[in-house]
Amino acid sequence: MAHTVFIDGEAGTTGLQIRQRLEGRRDLTLLSIDPARRKDPAARAELLNAADAVVLCLPDDAAKEAVAMITSDKVRVVDASTAHRVAPGWTYGFPELAPGHREAIRASKRVANPGCYPTGFIGLVRPLVEARLVPHDFPFTVNAISGYSGGGKGLIEEFEGQAPPEGTNDAFRAYGLPLAHKHLPEMQAYAGLYHAPLFAPSVGRYAQGMLVEVPLQLWAVAGKPTPRDLHDALVRAYAGEAFVEVADWDECLALQKERAGAAGYVRALDPEALNGTNRMRLFVFGQAVRGQARLVAILDNLGKGASGAAVQNLNLMLGLDEGAGL
Repeated sequence: MAHTVFIDGEAGTTGLQIRQRLEGRRDLTLLSIDPARRKDPAARAELLNAADAVVLCLPDDAAKEAVAMITSDKVRVVDASTAHRVAPGWTYGFPELAPGHREAIRASKRVANPGCYPTGFIGLVRPLVEARLVPHDFPFTVNAISGYSGGGKGLIEEFEGQAPPEGTNDAFRAYGLPLAHKHLPEMQAYAGLYHAPLFAPSVGRYAQGMLVEVPLQLWAVAGKPTPRDLHDALVRAYAGEAFVEVADWDECLALQKERAGAAGYVRALDPEALNGTNRMRLFVFGQAVRGQARLVAILDNLGKGASGAAVQNLNLMLGLDEGAGL
């Protein structure tokens, strides 16, 4: 018998992509609310309690309200909002986080989908902290750029508008300047850090895809790890994983030598390279003599950073093939 799934908020960017990944699967039956009753709390509550699994694609407060409406102890929930990512009783939905974490997701009835930026940052940093190559109290910085779809409906309309004031001509926009971004708690908690990183996010004039970079001054680390040490730790951490891949050391070295004219731009590090997939690729670049490294993650902010991760978690929670629909 097929499992039933209700996507609360299926009309939003993430909800639409999740639905597209689930439609047509024989092992799942999608439940939808009657459009005429979309704002009827009783109708939502009925579906929230009738489904085997619920995926919440809502603002934080609405996600909390939806969870409060679930009275059945049989319903499994994947929350794509920020509301429960560090909340007690919720399992963080990054299966590749650590040995045994995939099993924790399988056993959980409440899973919080990771944020897109944290997926790249945690994917790069946690294995290094766990391997004691970089200490828990290291002052990490993370620089990142995402497509404008990560900003939701309002930013999408702004960037796809014809011209100001309805739209924007901006090619690049930095944000998060108050240094209090809502992703910081999960970045600190699941990377295993004593302090939140300095997070410098930005948005570019393209729809989706992202590049997350963590620069490291290795000369400031007590053990003086080399860039190759960092790479080897990442390779060990993700050996055998289907959706997280570490670029070969030779590939990383070759990219460091790539040139596109005198400026030396690396064309292969394209933030749109993995769009439409649930994959993430990690790279390590470095200069051993200077004791410096640049760690880079590429992923789709709407894939492994949102809808793809939600489907991966849903599959695990329902005991299905983890890669189904991905």
